[in-house]
Amino acid sequence: MSGPQQIAPLGPKDKFSPEMRILVASLLSMGVILLWAKFFGPKPPATLPNQAPAAQTAPATPGPAYQPNSATPSATSQAGLTASAAANSAIAQKADSQERTIVIENDLYRVEISNRGAVVKSWQLKKYLDDSKPQRVLDVVHPETSKQTGGWPFSLTIDDPQMEAAANSALYQISSSAEKMTLSAPADAEFSWSDGRLEITKHFYFDHTYVVRVETSVKYNGAPVTAGLAWRGGFGDLTVTNPVPVETVTTYYSENGKLETFAYKKLDGPEKWGATWHGGIDFAGIADRYFTAAFLPANGSATGTLQTRYWRVFHAVQADGKETSEAVPEVATASRSQQPQILRVYVGPKDYDDLKKMNPPLHALVQFGWMEFIADPLFHLLKWLHTYIPNWGWTIVVLTLVINMLLFPLRITSYKTTLKMQRVAPEVKAIQDRYKKYKMNDPRKAEMNKEVMAVYSREGINPLGSCFQMFLQMPIWFGLNTALRYAIELRHARWMWITDLSAKDPYYILPVVVGVTMYLVSKMTPMTSTDPQQQQMMKLMPISFAVMFVVFPFSSGLALYILTSSLVGIGQQWYLNRAHPVTPVAKPVRNKK
Repeated sequence: MSGPQQIAPLGPKDKFSPEMRILVASLLSMGVILLWAKFFGPKPPATLPNQAPAAQTAPATPGPAYQPNSATPSATSQAGLTASAAANSAIAQKADSQERTIVIENDLYRVEISNRGAVVKSWQLKKYLDDSKPQRVLDVVHPETSKQTGGWPFSLTIDDPQMEAAANSALYQISSSAEKMTLSAPADAEFSWSDGRLEITKHFYFDHTYVVRVETSVKYNGAPVTAGLAWRGGFGDLTVTNPVPVETVTTYYSENGKLETFAYKKLDGPEKWGATWHGGIDFAGIADRYFTAAFLPANGSATGTLQTRYWRVFHAVQADGKETSEAVPEVATASRSQQPQILRVYVGPKDYDDLKKMNPPLHALVQFGWMEFIADPLFHLLKWLHTYIPNWGWTIVVLTLVINMLLFPLRITSYKTTLKMQRVAPEVKAIQDRYKKYKMNDPRKAEMNKEVMAVYSREGINPLGSCFQMFLQMPIWFGLNTALRYAIELRHARWMWITDLSAKDPYYILPVVVGVTMYLVSKMTPMTSTDPQQQQMMKLMPISFAVMFVVFPFSSGLALYILTSSLVGIGQQWYLNRAHPVTPVAKPVRNKK
């Protein structure tokens, strides 16, 4: 009989239940799958379709560099764009398939806007002609310069160069209300474009005035971007010859009611600005001698809400048969208000009265320089007379008659002083002869002056009295010339054979006649000096004036003023010579010493 069966001893009790083993195995399997997916699995797409946009907290200007949606972003850009992948998917791409041009016009202008960049390709001012032969309607846009420099009016200025290039070269879709392509103001046109990240809308409102309202919206991944509305590619009348157009073009801005202007020589390159803007601006723009494009805030906006940039680029021109570079001043203006950005743009003549009615007033753009204190009242007197005299040439003639009649009492005083000086001229000559052997720096020359002044004092003569009337005419001449050359009203104003009273006489008839009449006046006026050299100088003065009008770009309106003044002077001098004839001059009494 076998012995009792031996039972093996039991080991330690198992710690994991079957359920626990399954849970641990499942977790380990999931970990392996996740690790493999992270390091070895395919990458998910950058954008997920049909997903709601995430909330945007990006700044007004984008942080990462702009990359078109069709291009592969760089690693840096990809890192910056990952957080906004959901937002990108919500922005629909929008673009036109071909380039189109829309035309808007009224009685004042005809504007062509291309959907490539939504920029202005032509801005004709219907009431003004240029200086070409034959004359054409003035276009303040310079197409050839814009093509060379790559910038057009109403393009956008953005801190990111790639974004700016895309915004100004894209094919925008034109709104359905503008599909007619030729509109009569009042009218509006909307241009919109998007590549899925960058979305831009420009909305133009045209009315019966020179002011155009422009609403601009620029967003990147849904966040607003600061974008200035620019005038690029040159401005103004390109056909003027004296001086060359670039010499008269300036950029400007007004801050705290003070106008600052910048000629092309004072401008730096566009790289000066970087990502900065000059803020606190009331208005800004670009102008030549007679016309301006001024960027203004929206109606009702507070002053100082604009910001601006101004710079120069260069383009090639032909000068004396050689190719050289010429500066092109440019300007951009942005609003510090929220999107959409609203600006009013005045593109038209620098008419003093019309600019003064603007809000803010722009009449400071009509600048008469350092002679403004004389030019301004003369200009307004001319305008007042022109309300009764339709031709500007005859208005200048009447103005000359008025001024000369007001100055006639001074001419009488000057004439009487001349007669007195003529009577004592031999005595003064004898005194000067006694001291002529001494040099000018000799102290004894002071004794000569004392003796001469003693003679004048004895006869009650003011030495300056004989030429005071002439001295008073000189600032009037310069002030009137400034008013005539810078007032838009005198541009291309006709009078007889003159086609432009603001420019010089093309046939040089007025300068020659001015020289002849001034010579006649000098011959009729008694000489105050017995010195033959001084008398010869007085005879040559009319000839020098005539030469000045030929060589320098004095306005023919000024020549007409001087001619009329000389003719009036001949009549007045004839009257004075008859009323107060010249008495014979006694021979000087020689000093016995």
